[in-house]
Amino acid sequence: MQSNNPLSKHFRHPTIFLKLPSNGKYWPPGSIMLTATGELGVMPMTAKDEIMLRTPDALMNGQGVVSVIESCIPEIKNAWAMPTIDSDAILIAIRIATYGQNMDMDSNCPNCQHDNRHQLDLNTILLNNRSPDYSKTIEVEGLIFKFKPLSYIQSTKNNIANFEQQKIMQLLMDDNLDAETRKAQFDIHLQKIIDSNINILTFSTESITSESGEVVTDKEFIAEFYANANNGTIKTIQESMQKILDSVKMPSPRVQCEECSTEYNLEVAFDYANFFEPLS
Repeated sequence: MQSNNPLSKHFRHPTIFLKLPSNGKYWPPGSIMLTATGELGVMPMTAKDEIMLRTPDALMNGQGVVSVIESCIPEIKNAWAMPTIDSDAILIAIRIATYGQNMDMDSNCPNCQHDNRHQLDLNTILLNNRSPDYSKTIEVEGLIFKFKPLSYIQSTKNNIANFEQQKIMQLLMDDNLDAETRKAQFDIHLQKIIDSNINILTFSTESITSESGEVVTDKEFIAEFYANANNGTIKTIQESMQKILDSVKMPSPRVQCEECSTEYNLEVAFDYANFFEPLS
């Protein structure tokens, strides 16, 4: 057997290089191998990768996205550990490497309801994708909170929990259910919401420093605190987390209706189920 494939020079290779919004911070040791410049080479998707992103179950449980990321960026050894602040940038870069920098997006004009098609420059979006500043802390009732981004695996678990909750809500609207069954299902639904919220808070918290200066990083202790904290404290913490995320939210691009010339904001949301579609 030949040791070197004579066709190897025609294999895919990196077509763009990506600098992560996080600069590699929040990635556990061994989960990523950054180059000396801090950049990652991004290769186009293979046919197998595209099939993975067309598989509903693989998208729902996150395995499809993880497999494609590790295929297109070999320096990423464990995409499950990816901080969510890097996920959009990584997937945008993979799409650019595969289909080019332009992406079609449809919208309805708020004035005349005309269906418009716009072409987004993903390079511009990628360049404006920044990491929130997690170095800032907040103080609530004498405790100092330091936050961090969720990992992709934790975010996926929360998304699955939310999907299950939606199914339970649909079940609760079934008029054929008796009162006892409805009550039992409601209790299950309520507990799942509580558990999901506590998980998000817990895994978004890097540390809590007490009045005595003791720094608590143990996830079980942090989860126990959130489960027993008063509602006012929880709301203040959630609002603070949201402010950190909103501080780097990209402004919506302005577009013009081709029918009536009305200008309006185009809300850009990356739905991975149809994000990796080539230009039509």
